[in-house]
Amino acid sequence: MRALILTVDQRGSRTAPDLVERAAERYAAGALLAFERTAGDEMQALYTDPAAAVATVEGMLREDAWYVGVGAGAVETPLPDHVRAGRGEAYVLAREAVTRAKNAPAHLAVGGPDYRSRQVETVLWLWAGVLHRRTAKGWEVADLVATGLTHQQVADRLGITQSAVTQRARAAGLVEADRARTLATELLAALLEED
Repeated sequence: MRALILTVDQRGSRTAPDLVERAAERYAAGALLAFERTAGDEMQALYTDPAAAVATVEGMLREDAWYVGVGAGAVETPLPDHVRAGRGEAYVLAREAVTRAKNAPAHLAVGGPDYRSRQVETVLWLWAGVLHRRTAKGWEVADLVATGLTHQQVADRLGITQSAVTQRARAAGLVEADRARTLATELLAALLEED
């Protein structure tokens, strides 16, 4: 079977608290095999749902505390009970990607069997640029809009005008980020298709 492996390594772990256990719990949803610590401050998870993998990548980009490697490819079946016991091409590609992420834009890299991995990597880098320039107020609006609220409802909740919400949404790149998320999901889904 084909899958996405996320191998992530905490940045600056020698001088910061260990974030692995908290992050493993936070990002448990959506993974077929949930995050587990593999060594030191590194953890790994297996996804077959590209949207869930992209949601996890978004959370990690927002935290700005991780080197993120995404590997797309074959994994051996039957799947083990624990992600760290798995084997296959996707694991190797994720390992190579997390190593490359240490010197890559947005501290993120994607490994895959062909040119499509480079395409999704580029989209993720551009998306990360949008997310990293968001202010706390921009994230506040983005989070509320993500729950399905209209701009007017967000304005009412925050006690500001609808025009102010629209300005914050524009400055936060909500439209651009939404399109990038959708495109990254579609490109990862293409990487999971059987040849």
